[in-house]
Amino acid sequence: MHSLMTVRRRKLIGTVAIVIYLIVYCLAAMVIGDAATMQWGGLGQALFFAAAGLAWLPLAMLLVRWMQRPDEP
Repeated sequence: MHSLMTVRRRKLIGTVAIVIYLIVYCLAAMVIGDAATMQWGGLGQALFFAAAGLAWLPLAMLLVRWMQRPDEP
């Protein structure tokens, strides 16, 4: 029986999901960062945006791991 969720289909779904996730995440991080860090000064803003710049990675890594999972026979 042919599996419905092939590597090729998972890669397509995962790629679209990552792009949508990053667009929403970046916009949210910019809005939150701008509003929340106004009084923190330059160093506080730099630390927030450095942390926000790395915080998207765990979910993206899980999606990529799912995308690379081999097909079941």
